[in-house]
Amino acid sequence: MLYWLMKYVLLGPLLRLVFRPQVEGLHHLPDTGPVILASNHLSFSDSIFTPLVVRRRVTFIAKAEYFTGKGVKGWLTKMFFVGSGTIPVDRSGGRAARAALDTQLSVLRGGGIAGIYPEGTRSPDGRLYRGKTGVARLALDSGALVVPTAMLNADEIQPPGKLIPKIARVRIRFGPPLDFSRYAAMVGDRFVERAVTDEIMYELMELSGREYVDTYAQQAKNAPAAPAPRQPVPA
Repeated sequence: MLYWLMKYVLLGPLLRLVFRPQVEGLHHLPDTGPVILASNHLSFSDSIFTPLVVRRRVTFIAKAEYFTGKGVKGWLTKMFFVGSGTIPVDRSGGRAARAALDTQLSVLRGGGIAGIYPEGTRSPDGRLYRGKTGVARLALDSGALVVPTAMLNADEIQPPGKLIPKIARVRIRFGPPLDFSRYAAMVGDRFVERAVTDEIMYELMELSGREYVDTYAQQAKNAPAAPAPRQPVPA
């Protein structure tokens, strides 16, 4: 109930008025049945804008830290994500991360829409990074269609680290659904899961026009900063 209240009464109408979403390819999203929205991840706002333009309910996962903040800001953030139907995920891995994927699997088996960011975290520089294979496991386990979803300019509206978004027209592009049912009997095969994930990332690269980097975004974030170039010594 809180999800629909936020979307159509408390927050959604204002966001649509302010950010005037420009959407391409929404007809690719089926009206019924399980669907995985696989999106690039440019901004904190991605999980706000995508459900805003999709008529059906979208369930995303987000890092658990969004649900454990302190003070008024932490409480408001938690309430926002709870109201948007977002599932917390412990990004330390292991059973906690698997539990979040299992929860999304239950959404798909119930005929719903699961939103997922295959990169696992926001892009540090706007480029598209290597996808993690959780999206492939979800697709093969559930039999759901995968609709690649390109956020085109969310990083310009709310760059990482910026609390207040810039007022601009948000642009989102949906691609034709991908059907991986031919691999249904190969769940758990890491080579198949990697191939499926790479196919999804290729479609996201084509849709978004973003440069692809064949390394994980988290590794790029953790990499030490490149040393500043040496300045020429005056003669």
